[in-house]
Amino acid sequence: MKTPSTTNGEPNSSRVGLVGLGLMGAVIAERLCERGWQVIGYDIDPAHTQKMTAEISLACDVGDVFGRAETVILSLPDHHAVTAVLSQIGEEPVGEASACRLVIDTTTGDPEATQANADQLEKAGISMLDATISGSSQQLASDEAVVMIGGDHRVIEAQSHLLDALGQHRVHLGPVGSGSRAKLASNLVLGLHRLVLAEGLVFAEALGLDPQQFLELLVQTPAYSRQMDHKGPRMVAGDFESPAARLRQHAKDVDLILDCARSAG
Repeated sequence: MKTPSTTNGEPNSSRVGLVGLGLMGAVIAERLCERGWQVIGYDIDPAHTQKMTAEISLACDVGDVFGRAETVILSLPDHHAVTAVLSQIGEEPVGEASACRLVIDTTTGDPEATQANADQLEKAGISMLDATISGSSQQLASDEAVVMIGGDHRVIEAQSHLLDALGQHRVHLGPVGSGSRAKLASNLVLGLHRLVLAEGLVFAEALGLDPQQFLELLVQTPAYSRQMDHKGPRMVAGDFESPAARLRQHAKDVDLILDCARSAG
């Protein structure tokens, strides 16, 4: 299995590919650039690429990214998009035509599909880590997010410098697919925290309590959750115009959670 060349744990090349420049992808690109990485980015949506800074080199297509970077990070809506991207590079003799030797998939998707993609890449001599991110794009930007990693520990250790750019807080959970499994379980808890907070605020207001005062009270009680810090003030203010995450993404995650729960019995 080939991995990107390293010297003392740091890549000899500071060039990193990034496919997917949405809310999360844009923050990942910014973090990489701030830490001295040369980012080659691509997104199928021109609206996303137009928002990128001049520090990012925009690729013309997926093949261009994989042809120029030893390591490629994926930040895509779902595992279907990941499979579609990887199938494009799979149409060529990747080992010869592509510079890529490592794919880091941050996408929240089906763990089984993640494992299948890793198996397919391995046949082409490309390693894969799934490195899902627990936290919103805003939390990632402020280094509050947690990166949950599945994959070979040797690859993780060799790429520690790059993974530091994704997030300082990270946990290796096991083989490829472990990061995806942890993300789904984490999102189940996270979604319920948000739901109960919203219900509690509405309930308190219906009882004649001031929502802001009640939120400040909750923070001091055993009911406290970090969601009160990040989502509570926006719920009270009715600020839903500048999303840190997409509702459709969480709805997709709920479907995946239910599917995995059925499979797990």
